[in-house]
This record gives sequence, structure tokens and C-alpha cells, in this order.
Amino acid sequence: MPDPARPVVSVRRLSKRYEGGHEALKHVSLDIAKGEIFALLGPNGAGKTTLISIVCGIVTATSGEVEVGGHDIVRDYRAARTKIGLVPQELHTDAFESVLSTVSFSRGLFGKPPSPAHVEKVLKDLSLWDKRKARIMELSGGMKRRVMIAKALSHEPDILFLDEPTAGVDVELRRDMWALVRRLRDTGVTIILTTHYIEEAEEMADRVGVISRGELILVEGKAELMKKLGKKELTLQLAEPLDAVPAELAEWRLELRADGHELLYVFDGAAERTGIPSLLGRMRDIGIAFKDLNTRQSSLEDIFVSLVHEPRA
Repeated sequence: MPDPARPVVSVRRLSKRYEGGHEALKHVSLDIAKGEIFALLGPNGAGKTTLISIVCGIVTATSGEVEVGGHDIVRDYRAARTKIGLVPQELHTDAFESVLSTVSFSRGLFGKPPSPAHVEKVLKDLSLWDKRKARIMELSGGMKRRVMIAKALSHEPDILFLDEPTAGVDVELRRDMWALVRRLRDTGVTIILTTHYIEEAEEMADRVGVISRGELILVEGKAELMKKLGKKELTLQLAEPLDAVPAELAEWRLELRADGHELLYVFDGAAERTGIPSLLGRMRDIGIAFKDLNTRQSSLEDIFVSLVHEPRA
């Protein structure tokens, strides 16, 4: 399980301003524990790729510090970089190389001795073994994505960065990759993924960070985030439609839906008093009958949308 006392990635007041004046990151601080799956959520252009590119040594920060496995990424670049595997968003592969040779070559780039057994295991885990002799140019987009992951895992990194890992891939490959991520975490690998697919974070992450316009606006355990920010909805299907919400029900801030056939009440499911009994009692008193009701817990997507769209000071 993740050990919060031992951050394997530590980011302190990281900022990035490009020559044109665009501020891609604004004083971002973040600790990631060894062995956790951390999902960085944000819309396109929020700063997700810039953040992991700095941590991986591809982009230079304007200010701030980053340590990976106890190594400063600037002062001790080589030691820090060997701990990292990166699967970039864009597919860059040697079109004429075979799958086996390109993955084996990637291992050598990090100074690791040849290990045919490890490369074979990685290729089998990614359902690439049967394609090991195929040239990259002959593969589908989904298979090329698998090769990128195999290359990132070739040198047995402690930390794996996945930048939008399932963008443009089919549902089957997405499920395969989620299963692989869990297996890697079970072996002690720390996984950091960026995504704008809410279900990806909801399915896999231990913790979720939300980044918007270069600012890390929230970092929270997934379960705690759902508990703190997740609202519940009560939908009442009315026996007779209403033209408007009666004034007697104003305190519950109800919303009329489905051409007057439904009343929607949003409440805090964790609150001691939800207001539902008093609402139903008041409806009975004023003669509004309902024929059915159901509740729904808000999803991580609801929370994410509310966070990134609320005005920032």
C-alpha cells in the first residue's frame, strides 16, 4: 500500500512561463507516495503534460524544485531519470524497427544490461509477444501504444508516467491497460497518469489531483473527495405535472424537470439532516403526490466539472 511518509516524487513551488508570456504552471507543490496510483485530472491545456515533462527532465522549469526517489532532477539528472518510465501522449516509434529490437534497445539506453527474460515478460504482459518480429509501421495505433508502454518499462523503472495513456484507443485496450497498471502497482511501481477521462481516475486512482489553468486546485484521496464534494440527488416523479415549483417548497431549492413531471432535490448525503423527511411532509401537506422516487450519488465527473468551471480569484 502507498506510504504517505515516503514521497517518491516531491514537487515544490514549480512554475513554468514560456517566452510568449504564457504561464503553464503556477507554484505547483505535490508529494506522491511510493506505490500509489495518482491521477492528474484536467481539461486540455490545463498544464498536465507540462508538469510531467518537467518531472521527467524534458522541459525546464522557470522556478521550483523537483526530487525523484531522493534525487534532484537538475543536479542529479541521470540518477533521477533512470527511476522514471514515461509513456508520452504522442506516438513516436522507429517505424522500421521490430517490436523486440526497439524495446531491447530502450533498455540499453538506460545503461541496463541485456535481459531477454525481462523484455519477454513485458511483451507478454502487453500482449505483444506474438508481434515481437513485426515492424512498428505494420502495427495498429493501439498496438503502437502498447509498444510505447513496453519501451517505458524496459529498464524496470520505479515510477511510471502515463500521459493520456488511453487517448484514442478502444475500450478493450483501455481495460487491458488498466489491468496492467494494477499489476505494476502490486509489484511496487508508482503510477502517475494524466487524463481527461473521468472514468479512468474513478476506476484506478488512489488519489486525484485536479489542475486548471496551471494551478493545482485540489489533491484528495478519491474516496474522501467523493465523500466531501459528492452530492446526492433525489428525483420525485409526480402523480400530476406542475407548472412551477410551489412557493411553499422554496426553501428546498427544487428544480422542475421533464415538463413538470419531476422534482429534483440536491442534498449533501453526508449531512446529519438531509431535509428529505421535511420535504416529503410538506408536499403531503399541500397536496402534491408522487408515484416514484430515486436517488443518485454524484460522480467524480460532476465534481470535476464543478471545480474547473467555478470562477478563480
